[in-house]
Amino acid sequence: MADPTTHEITAPDGAARLDVLVAGALDVSRTQAATLIATGMVAVDGRSERASYRPNPGEKIVVQVQPPPTRTVTGEDIPLNVVYEDDDVLVVDKQAGMVVHPAPGNWSGTLVNALKGRGGPAADIGGSDREGIVHRLDKETSGLLLVARTERAHRLLSAAMQRREIVRRYAVMCWGHLSADRITVEQPIARDPRDRKRMAIVMSGRAARTDFVRLARFDAGDLLRAHLHTGRTHQIRVHLASIGHPVAGDDTYGGGGGRRLLTLPPRRHFLHAAWLRFRHPATGQVVELRSPLPEDLRRALESAAGSDVSFADTEPLEYLGFFRDDA
Repeated sequence: MADPTTHEITAPDGAARLDVLVAGALDVSRTQAATLIATGMVAVDGRSERASYRPNPGEKIVVQVQPPPTRTVTGEDIPLNVVYEDDDVLVVDKQAGMVVHPAPGNWSGTLVNALKGRGGPAADIGGSDREGIVHRLDKETSGLLLVARTERAHRLLSAAMQRREIVRRYAVMCWGHLSADRITVEQPIARDPRDRKRMAIVMSGRAARTDFVRLARFDAGDLLRAHLHTGRTHQIRVHLASIGHPVAGDDTYGGGGGRRLLTLPPRRHFLHAAWLRFRHPATGQVVELRSPLPEDLRRALESAAGSDVSFADTEPLEYLGFFRDDA
């Protein structure tokens, strides 16, 4: 068994409960912190204490965390919609409902399992459970996702992502109406201290910026184009919720109430990675890819637009100007 990792915490003045301190320091839930305390993995100045104990200023808290057992991520025969592929790069148009990386509760059926099942040179790039993934999409977000097939491509694309040279634009329906046709939300994001399964605007979090452009205004809400300048977890969803206009269908951040109005399927939110532009890591040429709205979001858009509007003979995003750089 692998040796446990040791974390040391010095209790500050006015310290909170022991479980709260451990949860904050280790970025885990209070339940997980309480389990560590109950199983003897937490010592306060060398002694055991209850989860409710409030440490005195300066007391040393030592936490022993056993690393999770190593799991082998296996390849699976799962169909993927691959829209671009060469020796260096692969782009998948991910369907909603597919998790990208294996994790507790989702060790199979993920995009990484599917990529390993396809074989090829990308195995273990970025880690055994990464399979060359350059960026991620939330489970219920559909659209274009970039994968590196060589170590060099992964290194160059990851660096380009850090320099904000990879353009990622999303089609999103929000509830209600923005105060202007163009809005930039620039607020830091971190794990929600009250609910570790959510993200939130936290002043000590990581910088995040999203530009929103309104493409159409309907009774229930606005169709937006969102341009990510950073890639924080749940960034678009958190930024829209922070200004009072959550993503339609987003149960986590307050946008799920009107799901029936838009005929959205259960757990599906209206967020689609529709436009991807990057410089090829081997040739230097610009690669630009577009993904039309999936059928479920197309139906939801028609529901929002009303019975007098039909996109049967056209691609809605093209028609509404989504792919214009000046839009």
